[in-house]
Amino acid sequence: MRLYIAIPCVLLALVFAASGIAGITRGWVLPENRHRVRRLRLYGWGQLVAAVALCRQMLFSTVLSDPDTLDPHIREWGILSGGALLLTGIILMGVSQRARGARQGTGTP
Repeated sequence: MRLYIAIPCVLLALVFAASGIAGITRGWVLPENRHRVRRLRLYGWGQLVAAVALCRQMLFSTVLSDPDTLDPHIREWGILSGGALLLTGIILMGVSQRARGARQGTGTP
C-alpha cells in the first residue's frame, strides 16, 4: 500500500468532486473557467465523473495493490474502467465548453 500517493490524490479528487457538485446544484464554476464554460451543469457532471474515476484508479492501483487481496485481472479491469470514466469526464467537460448550435429555422414551410 502506497498511502503517501493515494491520500493526496483522493483529497484532490474530493476538492474536484466538491467543485462538480457546486456546478451541478448551483451553477458555480471556478473563476478561471467561467469565461469558457457554456453549460455549467454539464461541466459539473464532468468534474464529478472525473473525480470518481480518480478515486477508482487510486483504489485499484495503490490501496488494493497487494497480490493476495485481489485477482490481478480484477485489478486491471478496475484501473481500465477508471481510465474510461476519466476520459468520459474529460469529454463531458470539453463538450460543456462548446457553444450551442443556433437553429436556422423552425422546419415548417
